[in-house]
Formats: sequence, structure tokens, C-alpha cells
Amino acid sequence: MQTLKIIKIGGQIIEDKKALKSFLKDFSELKGPKILIHGGGLEASKFSERLSIKVSKIDGRRITDAETLEVTVMTYAGLINKNIVARLQGFDCNALGFTGADANTILSEKRATSPIDFGFVGDIVQVNTKVLETLMNEKVTPVFCAITHDKKGQLLNTNADTLASELAIAFSKIYNTELYFCFEKNGVLTDVTDENSVVKELNYGSYQHLLKEGKVADGMIPKLDNCFRAIDHKVSKVCIGTSELIKNSLVTHTKIIK
Repeated sequence: MQTLKIIKIGGQIIEDKKALKSFLKDFSELKGPKILIHGGGLEASKFSERLSIKVSKIDGRRITDAETLEVTVMTYAGLINKNIVARLQGFDCNALGFTGADANTILSEKRATSPIDFGFVGDIVQVNTKVLETLMNEKVTPVFCAITHDKKGQLLNTNADTLASELAIAFSKIYNTELYFCFEKNGVLTDVTDENSVVKELNYGSYQHLLKEGKVADGMIPKLDNCFRAIDHKVSKVCIGTSELIKNSLVTHTKIIK
């Protein structure tokens, strides 16, 4: 079975032009089928502040009202996504930008308003792999931003880690699927101030222990929840670390295990 690499980038990698350029060069050189998913929450927050739109989060998840959704779509699907696609083309990687609405690839439903009203946030209910598989067979690389749709004309903000995890799960029926979460840290840290405190291997029990001790918080919680969902649904490999991870598997990182 052929291996598909699904890589999600976020955090300060997107903010740092030099780091992003280096990552995209390394990504473009990966052999075989691959999919890139990007976040952009920091950039979206900056634009919201410029427009005097309040940014609200609960447990690391963004509250998306109508105004915030407009900013998110413009930032994720427009500015960030198209800049990444253009840079990949510059590295001879034939990329194509996607939201979940494009070719009906990722269908979501608006999250229930109870117990917390997250606004226009979508929970993924279906991933349609056929078009993406066809494109990858033609050496086209899909680049997804974290926007999905409900097939009723409504775009929805969706957690990028969740989107990456659900893509990996859907494709695990077709490929040997590997999932990589890349950001500015070396992996899951027991002390956020110490880059050397990396947990080399993390199982669910150890994760729950870190949660109880308060050593895992904010955006790392949904990230790890998605990691364990992926590893429990036949994704063959799930890793968290810096962008160096995609070209050198020996660099320090966290591997998610059962």
C-alpha cells in the first residue's frame, strides 16, 4: 500500500516568513502523495484586532461570530492559502488550494449551541476522498485551509488539527497514512519553558496524567485529542514536532502511540 503523508503546519511557522519558506521547500521535496493543511489563527487574530473585532476563545478554540467568520475566511482561504500555493509552485510543487466547500471535499455540521455557543464552527461529518485521490494521482498536491461547509451554502470555521486528523482517517482506507503536526515546539513538553522536556512517546494514559497535572493546556488539548482519534482509527503514524521532522525522522519529537 502506498504511503500518504498528511502534514499540518501552524503556530509561528506561518508567521515567520523565513521558517515558512524553509518548510515549504522541504515539503515540496517529499516524494509520493502528500496533503498540506495550514492554520492561521494568529494572522486572523491580528486582522480582527485591526478591524476592532474581539477575539474570544474557550479551551483554545475560537468563538466564531459572523464578523469573525468573514475575517477567518478571508485570512485562511485567501491570503494564507494562496500565498502558500504560490510559494509551492515556485518550488515546482503543483499545488491546489482548498476549503472543504471546494469539490464538496469536507462536509461539516454547525456545532450545537449548548453547552457553549461557538458560533459558525463546523464539526466534520464526511470527507470525500475521490477528487483528492484523482488529483494526487496526477501529481497535484492539495493544500487545505481550516474552512469547511454544511452543503446548505454556509461556510464554517473548523479546527485545523481536526481537519488534518479526519483527512488522515478517511484516507487510511486507501493509503498507509502518516500524520504530522508541525509547529515551533520540539513536541509535547512537560514544561513549556524547557524545549528539552519533550515526551518522546505519548500514550492515552500518559496524556490524561499530563492533563490532570495541568501540563497540557489551551490549543494543545484539541491537538492531542485529534492525535489519539487518528491513531485509534488506523492512521499508521502520528507525530508532533518542528518542521524539521518531515525531512529528518531522527530529530526530537513526540510520537503518539496506543
